Amino acid sequence: MRKNYYKIMDNEIDSEVTSLGDSVKEEFLLPHQQAKALPHKSGVYLMLDKNKKVIYVGKAKDLKKRVTSYFLANRDAKTAALVKKIKVIDHIITGNEYEALVLENTLIKKYNPHYNIDLKDGKSYPVIRVTKEDFPKVFKTRRIIKDGSSYYGPFPGVASLQVYLDLIEKMYPLRKCGTPLKKRKTPCLYYHIGRCKAPCCGKISKEEYGKYISEVKKLLSGDNEKLINQTQKEMLSFSKELNFEKAAEKRDLLNALLTISSNQQAMDFNQEKRDYAAIEMRGPLYTISILQMRDGSLMGRALYRGTTLGNETDSLLAFLFRYYSDGLKLPNQLYISHDINGEYVSKFFKEELNVDLNVDVPYEGKHYRILKMAMENASRDVEKRLRNKDNSRALEELQNVLDLPTLPTRIEGFDIAQLSGKYTVASLISFKNGNPDKANYRRFNIKSLDGKIDDFEAMREAAARRYSRVLNDNLERPSLILIDGGKGQVNAVSEILEDLGLSEIPVVGLAKRFEEIVFNDDREPLQLDEDSLALQTLIAVRDECHRFATTANQNLRSKEVAFKLLEDVKGIGKDRSKRLMKIFGSVEEILKRDEEEIAKEGNIPLTVAKRLKEKLSL
Repeated sequence: MRKNYYKIMDNEIDSEVTSLGDSVKEEFLLPHQQAKALPHKSGVYLMLDKNKKVIYVGKAKDLKKRVTSYFLANRDAKTAALVKKIKVIDHIITGNEYEALVLENTLIKKYNPHYNIDLKDGKSYPVIRVTKEDFPKVFKTRRIIKDGSSYYGPFPGVASLQVYLDLIEKMYPLRKCGTPLKKRKTPCLYYHIGRCKAPCCGKISKEEYGKYISEVKKLLSGDNEKLINQTQKEMLSFSKELNFEKAAEKRDLLNALLTISSNQQAMDFNQEKRDYAAIEMRGPLYTISILQMRDGSLMGRALYRGTTLGNETDSLLAFLFRYYSDGLKLPNQLYISHDINGEYVSKFFKEELNVDLNVDVPYEGKHYRILKMAMENASRDVEKRLRNKDNSRALEELQNVLDLPTLPTRIEGFDIAQLSGKYTVASLISFKNGNPDKANYRRFNIKSLDGKIDDFEAMREAAARRYSRVLNDNLERPSLILIDGGKGQVNAVSEILEDLGLSEIPVVGLAKRFEEIVFNDDREPLQLDEDSLALQTLIAVRDECHRFATTANQNLRSKEVAFKLLEDVKGIGKDRSKRLMKIFGSVEEILKRDEEEIAKEGNIPLTVAKRLKEKLSL
C-alpha cells in the first residue's frame, strides 16, 4: 500500500471530481454512456448527483463491467433508486484491486455518501472510559476520543454497564469531578463520606491512586478471580472480628463480583482478543452484529443498522474497514459470516494500523458456534425492523395491479434450493400485513426426486404437502401465493391447487431476470416500475423465501458435516453418530452437556464421550 500516494490523492480529490464533472458535462454524455466509456481497469468510481454531490462510492476489479451493470434492465429496486439520481460518474484508476479497496474506504470517510454503508446509522452500545491522566476518572461514554484513554466494552445495554460502575463506586474511592482535574484548597463532600481520596487536594499520591486504577482495569478486563478471593477473605476476616457491618459490605461486593463473572459468559480459556462479525440483509436493510471476546469472556455486543446498495459480502467488507480504521478496538483474530477476501483485510490492518490480524470464516467448531450467536443477533434485529414497517399502501397497490379479490394480508411464498441434485429443500415463508411471519415458516425436504434436478416436481410436492395440511387442519388460507420462478413453476403449483379444490387462491411468479410478474392464466407478464411499492413487497417476499430455502439447504449440508465430525472420533461409527444426532439434535447441544450426560443419554462408554467432548471443543 503506497501511503504517501493516498495522502496526496486525498487532498486532490475535490479538484479531480470537479474537473471531471465539467468535462463530462461538455461532452453531453448520459450516465449510461459515461459508464460504457470507463476503462477495463481496477479502481474506484464516484457517482454524483445534479449538484455534483458524491452520492455513492464503489470499488471494482473492472470499472467498465461493474458500473455498466447498474444500468441493466434487471436491476433491483434499491439500485434503480440510485441510478435515477446519477448525473456524473467519476473514476480513479488504481494499481490493483486492493488499492481500490483502501481508496474506497478513504473516499467514503471523506464524502459520507448517502447510498453507502454508514456507521452513523447503527446502534452502538456504551463503553467505560478510563482517562489518561495522573489521577484518571472512570465513567460511561458513547464517544471515543484518541487521547490515550482506555476503553472497555461495548456493553449490550446501560444496565449491564451500570453494574460495573456501581461496583467500582463501592470498591474504589475515585474522583467524581470533571476532566481535567482542577486543584482545590478544600476537599468536597465525597471525601468526607469516604467515596473519594481527594487527589485535587493532594490527599493521595499518584502511585497509590494508580493501584486503584490498576484493579479497576483488571475488573473491566474480566480478571476477577483475585478480586473475588480477596473480597471473600476480607468478608470472613470482618465476620471473625464480629464487625458485621463491614462483613455485610464485603458480602454485597462479593455477590456483585460473582454476578459480573457469571454475566461475562466465559467460553474458553484462550487469552487472545477475538471479534465475531455477522451481517444480515433484507432488501436494502442491513444489520451487522459484532461480538467481542476478551480473555476468554464475551465482553460485549454491538449492532449497526442502515441501508446499502451493496450485497452482503461487499457491505461487510466496507463496514470492517470503517469500523476498525480508528485503531481503538483491534482484535488479534476476526471471524466473519461471509467469505470476503480475508487477505485484503489482513493486509489493510498490517499496512495501515501496524497490526497482525487473522481473518477466517468458520464452518464448524467453537468459533462457528460463537459466530452463530452474532448471526442470530443480526437476523433478529433486521427482522424486527421489517415488522415495524407500515405496508398498507403497498398491499393496496398490490391488490390493484394484480386484480386480487381481497387485500393480500397473508402472502405465502415458495422457493427451491438444491446442490447438484442433493439436499433439495422447498421453503415456505409467510408474510402477514406485508411483514415476515416467522411462526408460519415451513421447510419441506423433497423426497420424490431421487437425485434428479426437477424444480417443477419439487414445487408440486411442496404445494401438495402444504395445502393438503391447510385443508385437513382447516388452517388460514393465503390471500396470495408467490412462486420464485416463471410460468412453469406457477403452473405446477396451480395444478396442485386445482386438484385440491383450492383454485380460488391467486398464484403468481416473480421471474428474476426482469422482475416480471407471471400469471397462471393467459395474461401477459407484468413489469412494474422499480419504485413500485407493490413490486418491492413481492421482491421482499421472494428474497426472504430464497434466503430461507438456502439456509435450509446449508443446514442439511451442515448435518452431514456433523455426522462426519462425530465419526472421526474413535469409538463412534455411523450408527452411533446417527443415534447421537437423533437424541441431541445438533453438535451445539452435545457440547452443552458434560461427559457423563453424553454417555448416559447417548448410550455410549464414558471414555468415548470424553473423546467426543474433547474433539468438539477444539
